[in-house]
Amino acid sequence: MLAVETSITVIDFETTGVVEGHADEAWQIGMAVVRHGRVQPAEQYVSLLRVGQRPFNPYAPGKHHILKAEIERAPTQQALWPALHPWLVGRPLCAHNAAVEKKILRKMAPLHRVGPWLDTLKLVRFAHPDLPSHTLGDVLTALGLTDRTAALCPGREAHDALYDAVGCALLLEYLLGLPGWETTTVESLARVHPMTFHRQRQARS
Repeated sequence: MLAVETSITVIDFETTGVVEGHADEAWQIGMAVVRHGRVQPAEQYVSLLRVGQRPFNPYAPGKHHILKAEIERAPTQQALWPALHPWLVGRPLCAHNAAVEKKILRKMAPLHRVGPWLDTLKLVRFAHPDLPSHTLGDVLTALGLTDRTAALCPGREAHDALYDAVGCALLLEYLLGLPGWETTTVESLARVHPMTFHRQRQARS
């Protein structure tokens, strides 16, 4: 399956961070769609998630301290699952540094097989190994994608789940538009390994 010929859900979770005695939990989910290699502005999803009476790691990013009351009234992951299911099951998924999103979805829907997964952190390291930083915000700035991200989700900013999902989706769109990438399959992109990044960097040094 060519990546530019399919629909890919790009997902981001904002989490509580780890606190002693409490596992990391998602308090916000954001999603965007890349179809036929292009971000679909009308296909976005964002919701807060209830996490119950538990402490947040004070260093966890995002505006959870401002949204505390709304988070307490938000739907649970289980209550939201019927709405999330069409976005997440039966299509490739993508995230930046996808390990967190994979872990949360395994807990949220243990009976569903989701994926394959594309990881834009691995992909941008492969495409641009010499960037000084591969964090999502720094990559968006380096590639000139920050303004488009803000325009597609006005009023939001970095470490908001929708903003980060849209930014990741624009990064995926950029990567799929690179010369030669139009013939890459979802399966080949899902297999990109960090070792490729290290080999490229060593070859250039």
